[in-house]
Amino acid sequence: MSDSKADIEADMKAAKDRGETPASMEPLLIGESHPKRGELADLAVDLAARSAGLKRSLPDGIRLALAGLIRAMNCYYSNLIEGHDTHPIDIERAMNDDYSQDPKKRDLQYEARAHITVQKWIDDGHFDGRAATRDGLLEVHRRFCELLPEDLLWVKNPDTGERLRVVPGALRHRDVQVGRHIAISPGALPRFLAHFEQVYANPRLGRVDAILAAACGHHRLLWIHPFLDGNGRVARLMSYSLLREALDTGGLWSIARGLARREADYKAQLASTDSPRQGDLDGRGNLSEAALANFARFFLEVCLDQVAFMEELIQPDRLRDRILIWTEEEMRGDRLPPRSDTILQAVLYRGQLPRGDAAEILGTTDRQARRITSALLDRGVLVSEGVRAPLRLAFPAALAPRWMPGLFPDK
Repeated sequence: MSDSKADIEADMKAAKDRGETPASMEPLLIGESHPKRGELADLAVDLAARSAGLKRSLPDGIRLALAGLIRAMNCYYSNLIEGHDTHPIDIERAMNDDYSQDPKKRDLQYEARAHITVQKWIDDGHFDGRAATRDGLLEVHRRFCELLPEDLLWVKNPDTGERLRVVPGALRHRDVQVGRHIAISPGALPRFLAHFEQVYANPRLGRVDAILAAACGHHRLLWIHPFLDGNGRVARLMSYSLLREALDTGGLWSIARGLARREADYKAQLASTDSPRQGDLDGRGNLSEAALANFARFFLEVCLDQVAFMEELIQPDRLRDRILIWTEEEMRGDRLPPRSDTILQAVLYRGQLPRGDAAEILGTTDRQARRITSALLDRGVLVSEGVRAPLRLAFPAALAPRWMPGLFPDK
């Protein structure tokens, strides 16, 4: 396949349209009268309460530091679902422009950096209100793919062996089949995405439906399969953004870890939700409402499991103890100067520490205080936006096994 602009545009103009109507992907939400609606509403309310409690439990400075580590975690597990194993330490190196000499590993580092860059863009609020819109989905696909190395922009047709180039931010112009599911024709994509947006980006959705939209829309976007490649990643980023808005998560947890740890169940649930309606008692749409309800329950249960995991992991007392035990060991081994623990305790308590307060807290000279804070900055456990900016806690990926055990596998 040629990747010239003219050839790509010609292919898109010739995209087949079999005349499918958006009604063929109904239902998009779980109806009020569905037998499982009450159970799903309870799960959604529980998720909202638990997520809010998690965010309230942490000072802003620590929350922001954790959100950075969660981006690396989300990237790692999302890549793992795609069959790409790039450890968070290598991801962190990529964010610091430290790339492997091995071309394949280097490409995967670029992929990870692209994911984190896009998720940071989402966490900064640029995707708010647009996550389920056609333009928003195209933009997040474009932003991710345009940062990929050329080798990762090509996919192979499993039937013909033909290599096809993925165009960042462009709808597919070929028919595709995923498992037993034959996706809608490429010419039908605009009208399906318009209906998708009408339902899932509706600002009048109630709180429960806004949460359920992250689950139901996750499957329905994969069912539409708008892109030649990258659909799974876009669906996970979309759902992450919808939950971030509906629950004000603060970026402190992500469903990607739960989906990766239950990958076989996740893929089986997606396939099952492709099922057509099973009789008159299974809703009024073309697809099974019962199967969609089962997927939504699975999705919300995975979310709750991840919130519970993070609640246990970042209980303030336990988190502080793990960090200070590590600091004590580093001081004993002369890898950090004495009194480093005093600075870290202050940052943990306050969330951030003005530089001018360090000497007063330590009861020492400014020069000695700078020596200690510089050592902590060099180790990557403190960060600052400038020489006069406050000191904030950081969570280096290399220390995750000690500070945040279980967040991702040890290297």
